Amino acid sequence: MRRILLGLCALLLLSAAIGWSRQRANRPDLDFALEKQNPVTHLKLNNAPDLFRFAIVSDRTGGHRARIFSQAVEQLNLLQPEFVVSVGDLIEGYTESKEQVLREWREFQNYTSRLQMPFFYVPGNHDITNLMMETVWREKFGRSYYEILYKDVLLLVLNSEDPPRKGTSNISPEQLAWLKKTLQANDKVRWTLVFLHKPMWIMSDLETNGWLEVEKLLAGRKYTVFAGHVHRYQKFVRQGQNYYMLATTGGISKLRGIEYGEFDHITWVTMKKDGPVIANVMLEGIVREDLSKIYSEEEGVAQYLRRPTTPVKGKVTYQGKPLAGAIVTFHPLSKDPGFVRADALTNAEGTFQLSTYKANDGAIPGEFAVTVELRKPLFTPEGKAGPNQLPTQFASADKTPLRVTVKREEATIDLNLQD
Repeated sequence: MRRILLGLCALLLLSAAIGWSRQRANRPDLDFALEKQNPVTHLKLNNAPDLFRFAIVSDRTGGHRARIFSQAVEQLNLLQPEFVVSVGDLIEGYTESKEQVLREWREFQNYTSRLQMPFFYVPGNHDITNLMMETVWREKFGRSYYEILYKDVLLLVLNSEDPPRKGTSNISPEQLAWLKKTLQANDKVRWTLVFLHKPMWIMSDLETNGWLEVEKLLAGRKYTVFAGHVHRYQKFVRQGQNYYMLATTGGISKLRGIEYGEFDHITWVTMKKDGPVIANVMLEGIVREDLSKIYSEEEGVAQYLRRPTTPVKGKVTYQGKPLAGAIVTFHPLSKDPGFVRADALTNAEGTFQLSTYKANDGAIPGEFAVTVELRKPLFTPEGKAGPNQLPTQFASADKTPLRVTVKREEATIDLNLQD
């Protein structure tokens, strides 16, 4: 009798569970009672089956700053993208020491191993500087260019250092052949996303670096390109498609802000049916729910040959009127490689503050040739410098009549331009 009762109880519990499960299955994803008037705009949820979200991190090196990239890793875990893609320059590299290269990769992978989602590696010139480093890459990561297909979107990772040659960018014939084959095999995808390190379309070797061949293969499809390398954010339009050059995620930067395109960020991409929606998320704006700080032991890299700087400000006038939006550059006359140039943009009143290593730190004391350019727009959509509105003599460091001396005390240097 007891067994019969236990069996009946089990049957009743099973029937209740099945009924509850069916009830849950029949309930809509959004259970909201609609009345004549409702406290909501509409019920079209932003969760289409073909929608996905991912993040892009940019350059970390060239003299990476402490506790930035490692912080970004923890912030990505807060944002929870489906995956993360880089645009290269992940380690400092530029060495012939395999031991150093392996040590730098161990450090970097210590950070990426903390991510709760996939991280896709993209090679930069700091990552594949020479044949030894290219071999290390292949030993650790295998392919240096590859494709990902996700929700009918083709993601292409290209290698702009193929083969590695100092001072140049390269897309090898083998890589172009692979790209052609891959694109032909995925000719019906709804969108193509391209990731590479160098914005090859603005490089001086554009005619020979292979990028024009890449664009020929991409022509006729909807695509978006993401690159890094310059450590300055800029948007371009080529072949009617958007190209993005990203700023930094811990790499060397003067960090002068949005006006200069110099900031630490994560690029957030929402892939929708009709194309990607791009948002730049500043690292300083991502905090934990309890507002606690994200601590890290990530060490930075000191910049060697740094010289002391002196604050320098001034005002630029042209024909007696303040010149707004001008690019002011102090070119050192010294041949010493430790002397580097300083630059600034003038504000609406024509005033400027020079920066050499970081925002508004001034210039290295010494003698300079000064150039002033007023380009409208600053860059064309294709990435070329906009037309200069000032006499050409002021745009050349060799021809400019403007010569100044920066001393060791804070200085105000006004520049009065005349035709």
